[in-house]
Amino acid sequence: MMERDIAMATPYWNRAASDGTWLTDTRTNHPLGPPPGEDLAAMRAGLGRSFGEVPKLWPYYTAEIDDELARRGLASIEQKAEHAALALYGLHQQSKSVSMHRPGVRLGTALARLRTSDKFSQKAVDDRVEAAATTTTVDGLLIRLRGLVDLLRTINQPLDYDHLMRLIHHWHYDDRRRAARRQWALDYQVWKQKPPEDEPPLGS
Repeated sequence: MMERDIAMATPYWNRAASDGTWLTDTRTNHPLGPPPGEDLAAMRAGLGRSFGEVPKLWPYYTAEIDDELARRGLASIEQKAEHAALALYGLHQQSKSVSMHRPGVRLGTALARLRTSDKFSQKAVDDRVEAAATTTTVDGLLIRLRGLVDLLRTINQPLDYDHLMRLIHHWHYDDRRRAARRQWALDYQVWKQKPPEDEPPLGS
């Protein structure tokens, strides 16, 4: 299968600036967050389900449609990756007044902050991260990401959902999965040299 980069319009979670503050709708001058609870509920309904199985989630899809696959009733890897990321975002953002999408905070960095949060034992976090990073299937990755995102939610730690979507996309390909895993390891093991940089987790 030929590999393709993700081509899409702006995903739902891109409503916050790099400092975590909500962007403003230029038409209404109203902030774009926090997102409505019904939007997030629709996204959470996608957890454990495949692209297209939750009609309430359809309005939030932005990935470009592959006409050839669509004619055969199939979803593209890009569409599957966005579906999975939306479902995880719906879980992460639930009941949070600040944005759980933070540009530039890759998954490994967010998990390193989880490890040093004192909320959970470091060994327990290490074990969960290892289980996620060593899986070789997308389904296995998503099951483990769901648990990790739930832990990040408990400490109000945001992450970059554009990056997470790309990581899920890359997990479909052997070579890209290996590269994504290396980046994950480098970001996560920063605690061996120094505490994770940038700001501490935000309050809810």
